[in-house]
Amino acid sequence: MSRRIPFSIEFFPPATPEGMDKLRGVREQLATLGPEFFSVTYGAGGSTRDRTLQVVREICAAGLDAAPHLSCIGATQASIRDHLAEFREIGVKRIVALRGDLPSGMADPGEFRYANELVEFIRAESGKEFVIEVAAYPETHPQARSADSDFAAFRKKVEAGASSAITQYFYNADAYFYFVESVRRAGIETPIVPGIMPIASFIKLARFSESCGAEIPQWMRRKFEGFGDDADSIRAFGLDVVTTLCERLIAGGVPSMHFYTLNQAALTSELVKRLGLAQ
Repeated sequence: MSRRIPFSIEFFPPATPEGMDKLRGVREQLATLGPEFFSVTYGAGGSTRDRTLQVVREICAAGLDAAPHLSCIGATQASIRDHLAEFREIGVKRIVALRGDLPSGMADPGEFRYANELVEFIRAESGKEFVIEVAAYPETHPQARSADSDFAAFRKKVEAGASSAITQYFYNADAYFYFVESVRRAGIETPIVPGIMPIASFIKLARFSESCGAEIPQWMRRKFEGFGDDADSIRAFGLDVVTTLCERLIAGGVPSMHFYTLNQAALTSELVKRLGLAQ
């Protein structure tokens, strides 16, 4: 039996009314498991601002805790103040503060360059009003010049006032544990929450991982490729792989887990139940 720890769940804001309807059902199903909070992503340059806010409003209205993502690329101090005011209005207590991506064709990154500047600004504007989550990359950010420069960027976010960090997803537990060990050796005690990506489709996972720099271990890749188009075998193997990963992380003392659901309920529900995390 796994040690019971808190967990959280991530959604992205759907682009259509049909997608919003589906997400409401997914949220209701996952809410029965007792997550600590639901985070909602935010498009490059704030491109999904209204839809992100709509999802966050609905989560809060349902009596649940929401953590909107907030990216600083393309933002101004005035726009961030507006966001913070909106969050206060609807009862948000937690923010995921990110640098974000510069949208194609946007030449001006705005008044903030890096996530640590956003964290520092939020703290200056609101003190300890919000829990501030930041990103961490056990396998190094794909745009980082080096592992050392990536670690230095993480330290800056902590020193700016981050409450805790959520990692990019990974399938090599050793990468997570080594990163945490490095953080602790540097005198940083900030909680590092592992991000967990359930596996529904190997083709989609491989494409996504290539773009975000997450490594798929070779043994996993070969096993998935051996299944061909056998969706049931891919799903079953993926569940077993991620369950084993989570069990090792829990045994290793992680403070909580963050599930990247891709707006689907089934795999995350099964994982949470297998791990004995549901309330």
